[in-house]
Amino acid sequence: MSARPQTMKVEELLQRTTWDVDPRPHIKVDTGKCAGCPTRACVVMCPAGCYTEVEGSIVFSYEGCLECGTCRIVCPMDAIEWNYPLSGRGVQYRTS
Repeated sequence: MSARPQTMKVEELLQRTTWDVDPRPHIKVDTGKCAGCPTRACVVMCPAGCYTEVEGSIVFSYEGCLECGTCRIVCPMDAIEWNYPLSGRGVQYRTS
């Protein structure tokens, strides 16, 4: 019988992850559109916690983005312009 590959928890994998942050944001948020948002879905759904609500306004920080694209999908206001970072920049997943 062959040995089973080791499995890791998501948290352990994310601890190995590194970022080469591009000084130019790869995500732009139209905060004017966010003001009318009834759900704040980006705050709830972003697995990296890049979106927070501060005194009724959405505050965004792209530096820790996992590049999953969840925010652009769940935003009901079409307020998020999302692109991948320039080649070689952004999140770098490590599995070993």
